[in-house]
Amino acid sequence: MLKVRSEIEVEPVAFELYELEVTPPREDFELEVARTIQVAKSKDAPAAGRARELYRRFGLDPTRVRPSSEALLRRLKKGEPMPRINSLVDVGNAMSVQLQVPVGLYDLGKVKGDELVIRLGAEGEGYTGIGKEHVNVAGRICVADAEGPCGSPSADSARTMITTETERAAWIYFLTVREDDVDRTAELIAVFGRGLIRML
Repeated sequence: MLKVRSEIEVEPVAFELYELEVTPPREDFELEVARTIQVAKSKDAPAAGRARELYRRFGLDPTRVRPSSEALLRRLKKGEPMPRINSLVDVGNAMSVQLQVPVGLYDLGKVKGDELVIRLGAEGEGYTGIGKEHVNVAGRICVADAEGPCGSPSADSARTMITTETERAAWIYFLTVREDDVDRTAELIAVFGRGLIRML
């Protein structure tokens, strides 16, 4: 059974997703995409302050390496389209923007060991990001499995990324979220990831 443990002062909300049926981007998710864009462009859009504060707490400059939630929000505010990856990642991106909380998604078929640890990266640690070169996590918040870092609140790794082959996954909100946000997350995962959810 998967465990998510934190070695640093963060209060993540984590789920194990199972019996997933991840598909290419779904047309019936367009309503949620429109909602996400509307939230991003609204004067009442959630502030990026909580995620920025999380970075500052560990001596990181959130304007140099942005939380993924803020990077997506800025992209949508500029009028760029919301990236569509697959049915599960699309849900993660939408919820991340709507709540302004970074989300990490990890394919448990690719994760090494049965534990994910949230910690600060050691000197020289990093990984190959999704569609990116090397992501440096030395001194930064990261998620690690038995093989080493595989994600962060800024970028996930190519090694454990979600694909249409993913059947089990870990979902990590790097900040606390309300109970109704957890319920909405579970509902969207059930509909668009066709999966079940277990809180960790």
